[in-house]
Amino acid sequence: MHPSSPPLAPGQSKASAVLRVTAGNFLEQFDFFLFGFYATKIGAVFFPAGSEFASLMMTFAVFGAGFLMRPLGAIILGAYIDDVGRRKGLIVTLSIMASGTILIAFVPGYATIGLFAPALVLIGRLLQGFSAGAELGGVSVYLAEMATPGRKGFFTSWQSASQQVAIVIAAALGFALNHWLDTAAIAAWGWRVPFFVGCMIVPFIFILRRNLEETQDFKQRQHRPSMKEVFTTLVQNWNVVIAGVLLVAMTTTSFYLITVYAPTFGKTVLHLSTADSLLVTLCVGISNFIWLPIGGALSDRIGRRPLLLGMTILAIATAYPALSLLAHAPSFVNMLLVLLWLSFMYGMYNGAMIVALTEVMPVEVRVAGFSLAYSLATAVFGGFTPVISTALIHVTGDKAAPGYWMSFAAVCGLGATLALYRRRSVPLHAAS
Repeated sequence: MHPSSPPLAPGQSKASAVLRVTAGNFLEQFDFFLFGFYATKIGAVFFPAGSEFASLMMTFAVFGAGFLMRPLGAIILGAYIDDVGRRKGLIVTLSIMASGTILIAFVPGYATIGLFAPALVLIGRLLQGFSAGAELGGVSVYLAEMATPGRKGFFTSWQSASQQVAIVIAAALGFALNHWLDTAAIAAWGWRVPFFVGCMIVPFIFILRRNLEETQDFKQRQHRPSMKEVFTTLVQNWNVVIAGVLLVAMTTTSFYLITVYAPTFGKTVLHLSTADSLLVTLCVGISNFIWLPIGGALSDRIGRRPLLLGMTILAIATAYPALSLLAHAPSFVNMLLVLLWLSFMYGMYNGAMIVALTEVMPVEVRVAGFSLAYSLATAVFGGFTPVISTALIHVTGDKAAPGYWMSFAAVCGLGATLALYRRRSVPLHAAS
């Protein structure tokens, strides 16, 4: 980007910038959701085993393995974005992410190429995880830096809101395929169709990202930190990073519980139909899309702290009882009502949390710090939510056991909020 590029103008150009920068988020979540929803089909094709439980566990383990690459991507790609700029860095993350998506879509099954099949799927997930490690941080920081003063919460909430559009479209595609194809066709090749759709939209997302304007905040910075300086600054602020990890725990756990894991939970645990599970997930995506910007805008009005505290306390008190009610009376209506309640808590919390995380990180390593905290939380909490939920139900025999996991994540978020906002509504780095 030429140094004389004009600043982002108000009005339509702001909306255009939001669309261009969040398009990559759409692709990431579109593919992640598909992997979770078609877990049983992917398990049968790439991870054949003696039991459905073992096959599903291996599939979710590979799903979670991608999240283990996120911290590495957060540091390496996050530092790169802090050095070369938001625009150039986000084009690189999109390139790596697209490579993983294309690989998973086209790799033949185990019956065709043997062990190469699961190995290539694993590589695809690792590439996606490496890219996603800095993608969310880069997008969130870009939105915070280009936001209208006093509306950072509202603008940054669109990072997560764009992901909900992906959930809705992916669920709608799955619902249509389930209507048009029989079970055998979906198992054989139909599950790949949404992945192919994801590959087809990659060129359009590249075009959108190529025309991004660099943020004025970044262009006005006089110093670009080296990789060594990034590491040093992160180590010096280790307490902020750890608190950030715990802050994100509530977001990433609840999100993967109500979107990626929910269809599998509905089908294999509650024994609801595929169509019902998909329809519930589609409604959850719409609900998330509504509540996220409301949460962000409300945090601009009343502060981040009250909203973060209120939603974590609400989650601790109601997550398990809500899922327990669903487990004892499984039905389409009950699943819809329970997941919409969890969606409300997730959307309001995350609307405030994203902007809070950009505010507490040191400005010179804002992308790397945000990305590292978010990716560590996703690796430890969110990414393994499907496999932990499956294991908890299997070990305890309690179909509502995932509620314990969400409640634990909410406790982490509550503690982090109290630690980071020891002074009301004042970010830690600003206070010190």
